[in-house]
Amino acid sequence: MKELKQIVKAYEQAKEADRQVALATVVQVIGSAYRRPGARMLVDMEGQLTGAISGGCLEGDALRKAQSVIFQQQSMLVTYDTTDEDDQKFGIGLGCNGIIHVLIEPIDFNDPKNPIALIQEALKDRNLGLLLTIFSIPNSRSAQIGTIFLKKGIHEFGKVESLNPQVWLHLKHEIQSFDQAQNEIRTYPEFGELSVFFEVIKPAVRVLLFGAGNDTIPVAQMADLLGFELILIDGRKNLATPGRFPKSQEIWVGPAEEVVEKIQTDLHTVALLMTHNFEYEAIVLEKLQEAMIPYIGVLGPKRKTEKLIERLESKGIQVNQENIYAPIGLEIGAETSEEIALSIFAEIKAVLNKKQPIFLRDKQGPIHEKGA
Repeated sequence: MKELKQIVKAYEQAKEADRQVALATVVQVIGSAYRRPGARMLVDMEGQLTGAISGGCLEGDALRKAQSVIFQQQSMLVTYDTTDEDDQKFGIGLGCNGIIHVLIEPIDFNDPKNPIALIQEALKDRNLGLLLTIFSIPNSRSAQIGTIFLKKGIHEFGKVESLNPQVWLHLKHEIQSFDQAQNEIRTYPEFGELSVFFEVIKPAVRVLLFGAGNDTIPVAQMADLLGFELILIDGRKNLATPGRFPKSQEIWVGPAEEVVEKIQTDLHTVALLMTHNFEYEAIVLEKLQEAMIPYIGVLGPKRKTEKLIERLESKGIQVNQENIYAPIGLEIGAETSEEIALSIFAEIKAVLNKKQPIFLRDKQGPIHEKGA
């Protein structure tokens, strides 16, 4: 999400300066690669790069090809095959042992439905979006259809009129039945081996950070680094300030009874209870029982959380403990506030991605799931 926002910002700047751009998108990976489908990089005519499609090894070659795309105003599908042990012959030395297909598209500033315009539309609110990018590996030397369609709720955006009517009719049925849980690539032999990258555009993770003490400053900083949206909440106006938390999207100051009435949550919202104030957090935790929220982290010893739950249950409130993580964070031996922040966000990522934390060296099979 952070990368997409950076690309949109760079696109707007290039548009203002009238610098032509191209968008490179990883659309399919077979085997191992540093980035997965959906990784993007914006290239302008002067060679400025925003985003990344690899760990740094593809960017130089992709830059040259993107500048050619800008000049010719025709999309291109580029394949990097590093399964050959002698991958140095490509001049990039990936060592990834995978095949990476990258679609490079010229961007027309005057086209209100260009690929980045569709991404902008996808980022406008917190609803899930489904973005379709169409390409053909067997016909990689030909111009590609590209990023062409976005569905967001009941709204649809794009240029489907350029598609074969039979192809669009089939895809429309696929879109209606698509499970927006994860990205997927589907290939259609009946339509000349067209491949379609069904990409789920999720909203940024929203962090409700209750607590403005010194120990939460690294938490706020790390949330920004990850591209999360932070709302800081505390009753102490001398601590909850823009000067101490400059990257906060919003700062709410007030008694718990007041601030909890402003809470809005969804499946991409997490809450961190770090106020060191038992009474404040008891009110917050009670309000959060009404919300659909995947993660509630509570700072402090396990007994503190047990007492919070006992308080709520004594009031007749049935507490859902499945989404409560206390003590907060993964066990990594964290001591300092910075280390604790690291353990907290590692746990959040694991929960949101439905992963059981392990050492990757102990994982059986590839790092990434099959498919997209």
